[in-house]
Amino acid sequence: MKRIIFTAGLLFVTIIMFAQKFENLVLTPPMGWNSWNKYGCEIDEQIIKDMCHGMVISGLRDVGYEYIIIDDCWAVDRDKNGNIIVDPKKFPSGIKSLAEYVHSQGLKLGIYSCAGDKTCNKRPGSRGHEYQDARTYAAWGIDYLKYDWCYHGKLNAEASFLTMRDALYAAGRPIVFSICEWGDNKPWKWGNKIGNLWRTTWDIRPCSNCVTKTGQGLGWINILEKQVPITSYSGPGGWNDPDMLEVGNGNMTYNEEKAHFTMWCMLSAPLILGNDLLDMSDETLNILSDEDLINIDQDPLGKSAFRYVTIDGIDVWVKELKGDRYAIAFLNKKDDPNELFFDWKWRRKCFFSPHGDYEEYSIYNVWEKRNMGTTETPLKYKFKERDILLMILEKK
Repeated sequence: MKRIIFTAGLLFVTIIMFAQKFENLVLTPPMGWNSWNKYGCEIDEQIIKDMCHGMVISGLRDVGYEYIIIDDCWAVDRDKNGNIIVDPKKFPSGIKSLAEYVHSQGLKLGIYSCAGDKTCNKRPGSRGHEYQDARTYAAWGIDYLKYDWCYHGKLNAEASFLTMRDALYAAGRPIVFSICEWGDNKPWKWGNKIGNLWRTTWDIRPCSNCVTKTGQGLGWINILEKQVPITSYSGPGGWNDPDMLEVGNGNMTYNEEKAHFTMWCMLSAPLILGNDLLDMSDETLNILSDEDLINIDQDPLGKSAFRYVTIDGIDVWVKELKGDRYAIAFLNKKDDPNELFFDWKWRRKCFFSPHGDYEEYSIYNVWEKRNMGTTETPLKYKFKERDILLMILEKK
């Protein structure tokens, strides 16, 4: 008996020693759709199927969006053996059947759980059931796990997410692991060895510059500001996650939504949609499906933009791209129109020159789809309120 116990213990130690995250997943930022921003807890099997259909017929699948993610409120309890129970009213066919349907549409299925005893909406969490739940998700054919941080008590964040990482690896199915810890414990410093993406702030709201009374809801400009000191932590296989997109959910102007999407692409952020994919305006679809923008987000270098300078309320963000190219975003954060004069030559130690000397680049206006000459000529531009100018610079 002692020998058996010793052998079992040795096996357990060996598993822990060699546990790791799956490599070569999301070498570019993941793209997809999540149920929370639009539907909250009011989700069901038909909504998920409808969003699959919307992803396909809109053409969004064909430009790179692939994950359909069920957020909180899909589970109701555990059985006597501790197995998670799917809400039979909302998902009568079960998650495995739904995963098969999603896969049949050329898409992948994501699901939600929490490191605490309960999820944020008081459904059963995974604490104490990590390996059991990971095996269940693998058996269902899940491709992506969003793992939240509610009702965690005195748990250590890094250790808690590490436990689920090990559980996913032991289950044997490569599942993208999304750490939703809200940035409280600086997950950008430890997240890359555990997960594939990590939330950097509290939840986003469908507005540009706003903070809820509790401070737990932020507009996208507020979230953008919090990315400034941490952009260097993001890269292939491990991404800073400034939260899901609010494009198409109302409350913002076209310029604001265009700027929001642009800056997420500049950050190399995960592009996780949160709107109704069957009820989109042409403007919304044009923003979300713009291949020039998506290519900037998905650039294989995987470098996040950094803020170079702010000039009278206009942020200048720079992102290095493959092929000696740069994406440059000029973001007017003011509520009023604004004007910019930017002399490329005057800035001799140019942000895009490795030697600090001026070099001539051609300029392509991404949103207007037109060439704008070269950096030989100073840039003059009139902005509308919360407007953005995005350019790709390529060496002549």
